[in-house]
This record gives sequence, structure tokens and C-alpha cells, in this order.
Amino acid sequence: MAYYRLKKGYDIRIAGEAEKHLERAPFPEAVGLCAADFYGMTPKPLVEGGERVKVGTPLWRDRRRESLVVTSPASGTVAEVRRGERRALEAVIIRTDGKQHSANLPAPPKRIGPPARDSIIAALCATGLFPFIRQRPFGTVADPLVQPRDIFVTAMDTSPLAPDQGLIVRDHEREFQRGIDVLAALTTGKVHLCVDGKPKESSFLADITNAEIHHFEGPHPAGNVGMHIHHVAPVNGVNDVVWHCTAQGVILIGRYFITGAPSFEVTVAVAGSAAARRRHVRTIAGAALSSFAEPSGEAGPVRCISGNVLTGRNAGADGFLGFTDTLVTLIPEARKSVFLGWLAPGFSLESVSASFVSRIMPRRRFSIDSNRNGSVRAFVATGIYDRLLPMDILPSFLLKSILAGDIEEMEKLGILEVAPEDFALCEYACPSKTDIQRIIRDGIDLMLKETRETE
Repeated sequence: MAYYRLKKGYDIRIAGEAEKHLERAPFPEAVGLCAADFYGMTPKPLVEGGERVKVGTPLWRDRRRESLVVTSPASGTVAEVRRGERRALEAVIIRTDGKQHSANLPAPPKRIGPPARDSIIAALCATGLFPFIRQRPFGTVADPLVQPRDIFVTAMDTSPLAPDQGLIVRDHEREFQRGIDVLAALTTGKVHLCVDGKPKESSFLADITNAEIHHFEGPHPAGNVGMHIHHVAPVNGVNDVVWHCTAQGVILIGRYFITGAPSFEVTVAVAGSAAARRRHVRTIAGAALSSFAEPSGEAGPVRCISGNVLTGRNAGADGFLGFTDTLVTLIPEARKSVFLGWLAPGFSLESVSASFVSRIMPRRRFSIDSNRNGSVRAFVATGIYDRLLPMDILPSFLLKSILAGDIEEMEKLGILEVAPEDFALCEYACPSKTDIQRIIRDGIDLMLKETRETE
């Protein structure tokens, strides 16, 4: 057991936290899985519109690794196979029947341990549960053909309006423990369980075994898995592979190995100042947001985000829950810019900068909308990134090396340790309004292309 207190970072004071009680949402009339939620996969569709599917029916597979598939979280009929540019797959939409019939899938191994590793991997891939596991470097869906050095499980979340991890795990302790045991059989190293440093917030995991527990405390992004890997067992090269999984993913894996049938039921928080009801609900992965996230009638135009305000996807009111998301955030849509807003004293404005009066009101929460409060301007190095990123890297120099396309310099400056989510807070505070997460993604894309060309 180890304790880490991270001082760098910032907690955005946003109003609209979900109440800490759990309800069962109505079963969604439709579910949708977006290909963008499975970074690192090149999807090849396996279904067509009008086709009947069951829970666990493959919807698409990876062109590079045929055993890696994405399966349906619900039974019903394929309503649409949505394609984008060059007919690339964007999403598969399923009209549900509410019956949740399961496909004929292989049963999981009865004995869990290193000798059963290959059969465990095969079972997870066949059921579509394997994509809940991601890997560093690059933050892609994990490669089932690679054996990871370690596996990290993140059972804490410091992002804005984050869901309560205790509610996610509550009543699922047995499944969580079973999931930890399964993950431990997939690595020659350790399973690192990272929890909140406050005892009250992590007490629900006190009895977990077969994992090394690490306590993290500090402002966001202290709850990001990238911070945990960096401080506990950092990535040291392209071939130094580490897998990671959320607490929700561990529960679903464990449930499958207990019941013998895949289940995609998840716990999701509905939060944000524009949400009519802020609560935690149980639904299924990919559920239509309209089935459980209702905008407030007094909020006007609303932005529905699958995920948090820093890294989430603007799904729209008719969109779908992201495959690994456990939060839906509803905030007012910006309707107009504020003329010379930077000259205002800022009583009602949230900002990382100390230039607004709001900084002397630390307990106040603000109803933040989607306004960027400024236009894109020249890239200015102010040093603010260094104060927000609790990693031993030089963020400004890393961003410049990516913009220059210098692969060797990117690797030296830490591109293998990061993912776009690790820089989301820097993007929020950036005075230049630079799309930092996109730059990091472009850098990772370049590294992936280079790596695959040398294979």
C-alpha cells in the first residue's frame, strides 16, 4: 500500500452534482455504439440494417486483430449502420426489444489463473467485454495478443461532477473481486488498484484482495489513470505495455465469470446545472440519453455530453451513452458572447486565473455553459500548464514537438506516457484557447503510424 498526494491541478467549481442515490432507468428504446469510443480499432462491420441481434452478437471486428470484436449490449433489430467519409463506420444503432436475449457464446473458464490466460482472453474477446480494457502507451483498446507488464484499476474519479464510485461498486463487491482475480491472471506483474486517499471515500474497497492498493489525493487530474501509472510504475518505452480498466469495467468482467453470460448493465450519473433530475441510474452501455437524462425545461438550449465537461463527447439530446462512460453532463448551450467579459469583476465566473473576484469565494459553485469565452489566438507559453499537470514532463515543449512532427523528440518528452484526457485541464485553462487534446491525439496518431510501419 502506498499514499500519493498530488499538489498540481485544479478542481473546477461547477454546479449540478448528482445526488447520491441510485434508481433504475426505463429500458432504452434504442442503443448505439460509436466507433470513436474504441480508439485504436479499425472496424469492419459484421451486421446490416434490419438484422436481428442478441446480447453478445458481434457488430464489428478489428481489421488488424480479428479476434477483437465489439458486440451488442442489447437484443433487438439493427436500425442503422451509420457511415462517414469513405464509408468508414461511425456507429451502429439498435432498436431494442426489451427482452435481452443472449447470443450463444462460449462459457468462461471455471478456474481462474495464469494457466488459463489464453482461454480467459478468448472468452472476453468473444463476448465483447475485452474493449473495456485499455492500454498505455497511446490509450488504445488493449491488444489481446500482448501480455501487459502490469494492470491498473481506477476506482476513483476527480473529474468535474464525477459519479460516486461507492454507488458504482455497491452491491457488486463480489463481481468486483472476481474481476480483479481475472485481471490478475492476465499479467505477470501486479494489479494496481488506485483509490481515493480519503478513507471515507474508499472504504468500500477495504477488503479487496489480489491487488496492490494505492491511495491518491489531490485536485483533478489526480484521479486520471495516466497520473497513477506515472507515479506508481511509469511506461518506459513503446514495448512496455500497461493495461488499465475502470471499476465499472471490472464489475462487468467479474459478473460474466460468475453468471456465465455477458451483461452490459452500468451505473451512470446524470449531472449538470441543466439536468432536470440529477441522480445516479442503472441502464445499459450505449443507451439512448433520452431514456434517462432529461434536460430542464428552464435551461433553454442544452448541451448533452456523454462524459465530463473536459473530455466528454457532445452527443446531443438524441445521442447515446459512450461505451465506457459513467457520467452524462447537461449544461446550458452558449447563446451569445459577452462583450469585454474579461473586464468584468467576475463574481459569477469560474476561472483558474486569480484575475476574477470569484477566486476569493472557494465554496461557491458556478453554472458553467459551453461558451469558450474568447477566440483562438497565438500559442503563448505562460507556464500555466506546468501548474496543472502533476507529471514529470514538460507539457509546452511536448506540444511544440508534436506540432513540429519530431517523433524522436516527442518520445523523449513523454508522449508514450500521456493521453488526451491528461491534458484536458490544461486546455480548459489555456489563455490561447488552443485545442490541446487534439494536438496530443495527433501526436499519438503519428506515433501509432510509425510503430505499425516498423512492425
